[in-house]
Amino acid sequence: MNDPVVVSDSQDRTLPAVSYALYFLGFATAGLTTLAGVFVAYAQRGGADEVARSHYDFLIRTAWMFFAWCLIATGLCVVGGVLSIILVGIPILMAGIAIFCLLALWYGVRCVVGVIYLAKGRPHPRPYTWMA
Repeated sequence: MNDPVVVSDSQDRTLPAVSYALYFLGFATAGLTTLAGVFVAYAQRGGADEVARSHYDFLIRTAWMFFAWCLIATGLCVVGGVLSIILVGIPILMAGIAIFCLLALWYGVRCVVGVIYLAKGRPHPRPYTWMA
């Protein structure tokens, strides 16, 4: 069963694309441009059409989950780093590093999937899921 293609105005796809670009730049800026992308998504979500709104919701949820997991991983790295002096913290430190690596993969996949739906002119089918 094929879903009908919903094509929106180019203007309605420009700002979500800008937000996705800011999210991708977050890899190089340690997430700082992700904050700018979230501000764009929050500012534009109210007056957006169905397609753009689903992408804004997806972007906002991605950012909040990203920042929450960054806090958890940072906490593990700090505690593990301090406790690694007595060798007890090494597994905790490794868990924090593993979370950061998996988080980067998860974040990148979510952004790529969102851009694919946006390029097709379709709303994101599951903007509130934690997976892609």
